[in-house]
Amino acid sequence: MENQLLHGKMAEYTAKVEKALAKNPERHNLEHNRLYTPLDIEELDYERDLGFPGSYPYTRGVQPTMYRGRFWTMRQYAGFATAEESNKRYRYLLEQGQTGLSCAFDLPTQIGYDSDDAISEGEVGKVGVAIDSLADMEILFDGIDLGKVSTSMTINAPAAVLLAMYIAVAEKQGVSADKLKGTIQNDILKEYAARGTYIFPPKPSMRLITNIFEYCSKHVPQWNTISISGYHIREAGSSAAQEIAFTIADGIAYVDAAIKAGLDVDDFAGRLSFFWNAHNNVLEEVAKFRASRRVWAKVMKERFGAKNPKSWMLRVHTQTAGSMLTAQQPENNIVRVALQTAAAVLGGTQSLHTNSKDEALALPTEDAVRIALRTQQIVAYESGLADVVDPLAGSYYIEALTSQIEKECWEYIQKIDDMGGAVAAIEKGYIQREIQESAYKWQLEVESKKRIIVGVNQFQIDEKPPEGLLRVDASVGEMQKRKLSALRAKRDNAVLQEKLKALETAAREESTNLMPPILEAVQAYGTLGEICGVLRSVFGEYQAHVSL
Repeated sequence: MENQLLHGKMAEYTAKVEKALAKNPERHNLEHNRLYTPLDIEELDYERDLGFPGSYPYTRGVQPTMYRGRFWTMRQYAGFATAEESNKRYRYLLEQGQTGLSCAFDLPTQIGYDSDDAISEGEVGKVGVAIDSLADMEILFDGIDLGKVSTSMTINAPAAVLLAMYIAVAEKQGVSADKLKGTIQNDILKEYAARGTYIFPPKPSMRLITNIFEYCSKHVPQWNTISISGYHIREAGSSAAQEIAFTIADGIAYVDAAIKAGLDVDDFAGRLSFFWNAHNNVLEEVAKFRASRRVWAKVMKERFGAKNPKSWMLRVHTQTAGSMLTAQQPENNIVRVALQTAAAVLGGTQSLHTNSKDEALALPTEDAVRIALRTQQIVAYESGLADVVDPLAGSYYIEALTSQIEKECWEYIQKIDDMGGAVAAIEKGYIQREIQESAYKWQLEVESKKRIIVGVNQFQIDEKPPEGLLRVDASVGEMQKRKLSALRAKRDNAVLQEKLKALETAAREESTNLMPPILEAVQAYGTLGEICGVLRSVFGEYQAHVSL
């Protein structure tokens, strides 16, 4: 009877709005219903699809109290030029109230080359900090107690080497590995699909990842061993549903690989984490967060048979959308980031980085990064968004959109399963093509003004280039070369050669965990390029798939 009355009221409503919206047809054609009602969520099963916060399937959040217990970790991504300069920025951010560190590495570091390698010329310190050896890592965290701070490192192909450096620095500080808290990104599959900072082919790359899972489960138990990253997939142009679908498919591949390597799923799954993008469409993003938790919980419980509830939880770090920052009228980016922050908080993130207003033009200045951090703090302490657990739950629109995104996600996962999994789908170019087509559609919408970007394709002004941008000059590369030369002259090179030879032998034996010999090479002050060079000589290098 209630549904019949609702259908009748909907008919009356539709007749009224058809006439009104005829005056504005471009808004009328948006890909949403005009109004959402209980009819749109009548198939929702509370116990199966919603439950309570902190309980399966975690749609409403992974903690019972969420931000009523404590706020998310405010973890500003930072790193540029030398370890000395980045250390100053880290100390500044901690003084300003940041609650966790997040390390950005330069391009040579991300692809396993030393700063004095010919391929590194012109790139040293430009998009992150240059880290060539344990000596640089010691400087990077000088005066920062690694027993008290949680650190995230955005590093993938050479993740094992950078993690070893972090462990070695902590030991020098007197902090044992079992006390360390933080995350390494360590997600190579999205590098093949969307980002490009890969080194080795998939098989040895997956071995390195599972070696890290195994090693940390025994020696660094509080460390998150991977941050399975949809962020870069979204930055490359995917939709919200594609972001979580392709990322969860990657997660399935990592769990499969670890189980095949002999690990028990409940021994490592609780330390897996995810990394989402917070885009501009606030309510779609909230639904995406909620849908992703629901899908992952079902994957882990029903597909992999995980028994520990911690293995079912999708814990997530979020970064606001870099691709949505505009060089035009950069002050507008403050508003965009505030809305994206609200989306992440309403979606239930565990950790958050907010982008700075000037990042479409250069590395962020201190003033810009402070505003970005203050944005999080204002949302946390002043907005009221963190006062209630899952405040948008029960919204007809949010629940309908959550279910819609979940449905699209499962459809993609099924397609990828039918191809043989994420690795096979990447090797066939399927995931890359889907992202490319989504990005192309977005760009067409911008160029046709079907999608308005304020200050870019509408509401433009004449403006002068902003002043005071942060630039990294060529002297950084020369400084790193001098530091490397001094390091090689000072260290015990005979001992190092023994450690590098032991690493090569271990790399040729597939059953050997590579973390211990990598750690020993790091402690002997082997450089990132030397260690990755040994692994390159055994594993070879990945050649990118070309989509036609």
